[in-house]
Amino acid sequence: MSDASPTRPDAPPTDRQGAAHRRDSASSGFLARAAAVTAALTVAGAVLGLLRDQTFAHVFGADDDTDAFLVAWTVPEVAATLLIEDGLALVLVPAFSLAAVRRERGGPDPVKALVAATLPRLMLALAALAALLMATAPALVGLLAPGLANPGLAADCTRLTATCALTFGLAGYCSAALRGHARFLAPATIYVAYNIGIITVLLAFGPSWGVRAAAAGVAAGGTLMVAAQTPSLWRLRRPPAPSRAPALPAPRPASPPEMPREEPTGTPKEPSGALRLAMVAPVVVFALGRQCQTLVERHLAAPLPAGAISHLNYAQKVAQMPMVLSLMLCTVTFPVVARALAAGETERARRRVEGDLLVAGAIVLLGGAVVVGCAPQIVEILFQRGAFGPADTAATAAVMRVYALGLLAQTMVGVLVRSFFSAARPTWYPAATMLVCLAVTAVAGAWAAPLWGARGIAAANALGIAVGALLLLAGAGRRPVGLRRRRAAADLLKLAAAGTGAGAVCWWCAARVTDPVAALATGSLAATAAFLVLARAARVRGFAPLLLLRTLLRLLSRPLTRRPRHAR
Repeated sequence: MSDASPTRPDAPPTDRQGAAHRRDSASSGFLARAAAVTAALTVAGAVLGLLRDQTFAHVFGADDDTDAFLVAWTVPEVAATLLIEDGLALVLVPAFSLAAVRRERGGPDPVKALVAATLPRLMLALAALAALLMATAPALVGLLAPGLANPGLAADCTRLTATCALTFGLAGYCSAALRGHARFLAPATIYVAYNIGIITVLLAFGPSWGVRAAAAGVAAGGTLMVAAQTPSLWRLRRPPAPSRAPALPAPRPASPPEMPREEPTGTPKEPSGALRLAMVAPVVVFALGRQCQTLVERHLAAPLPAGAISHLNYAQKVAQMPMVLSLMLCTVTFPVVARALAAGETERARRRVEGDLLVAGAIVLLGGAVVVGCAPQIVEILFQRGAFGPADTAATAAVMRVYALGLLAQTMVGVLVRSFFSAARPTWYPAATMLVCLAVTAVAGAWAAPLWGARGIAAANALGIAVGALLLLAGAGRRPVGLRRRRAAADLLKLAAAGTGAGAVCWWCAARVTDPVAALATGSLAATAAFLVLARAARVRGFAPLLLLRTLLRLLSRPLTRRPRHAR
């Protein structure tokens, strides 16, 4: 920044405000484009994950062996939540961001110092954790799925998937370092690399190794996660030239007490360990609470007939695709909400969250209508081949329709929880809410599983997440964005009614077409038309689903490499 910059202390207030506004707008555009590309690559990873599940179903079907592998699959699921997506990232991204700022001031490289202080200890701890999981694999299987038909195979698979405790931790560390330096592309590719690794090992060794090939694929995919980020990380080993440094302004503090204090050397003081733990612990508990929903399902499904865990897994993966798509908008707008709350602009944050809730709800309800109406056709197209027969299709489709009942609640949780954690203040409300949700799922599932089998477990999941969504909606009315709960609930109820009608129309139309592909196409078109008509007739305020598509296309059409420039 030159001395003539309008942001210097002696510049007129209007000039400083205008420059700050231009910087914020430029930074917002860059972050939005980065988030949009991240969302696109996340969708690509999800599609490859679906292809992975298709390959797994084609080779192995749904039986005792696949149930055994899916118990071992619990390890990478939990590891991804803790080491990549939430806990570790929330500790390391701020640390690397601070180190990157200090690096620009010259002197000893703080990034290298941070790596030297944290990486060796982290690798040692993660390696020890992986070794512990391998040694205790039989006991872990007995805890996760008592009564499993093939616990020995599950233990073998668990020993292979336990390697992800190390590889996922390293991948999460690399992602945090890159994001702390405003590098978003490489971290967004990790799930693409992960699924490619699993699919490759499955196809190459599945016929000879059985489901152990899928577990070995998890180990290979975790290694590829690290490899995909290594070139970008290597380029950060030296301080960048001033002209190439990321021009992202630091977030404005919410209040003067939260501003970093200056040390004698002129560098900001790092947050204390206790404060960092207070920020991260609620997020970790919340993430584990959501992940434990799957653990409860598999625990309850273990004593059921062979294939129950597999049917639950396939149904859940497909049914949740509309939810993944609906939350892409929130990925793009999350920095906007966080920045507005940091600046004390609660009204702007509230409008953004309410808009996200409406658009995401519309997307997931339309997708849920297609899932309910065309469940057998979707499962037949995706999975019915090889060892996966018509009986598996019928069982999976029945479970998938029940899962779809909780899709709106899942999306509400995903939207609302961002408003809590974007305030950058410790809050235990979402974590406590998710623990209540988990308890409801466990109690309802224990009662329903003996009566209705896998469908009862899926219904318990939908009930539990609905309780969590309602509690988060109630809490969002008073903190942190002051959401207008009655208005939001009324709009969502109108959309839910439109989604119900669209699902019925889709079911009726799809049932009258024999070919599954044609039936899915017919049902989807009918559901879309019915949903738009019914939502418009219900007079949902601000309902404009095409606005989302236009916004995302604009974001994706702009080059990610274009950096925001400071005002001069």
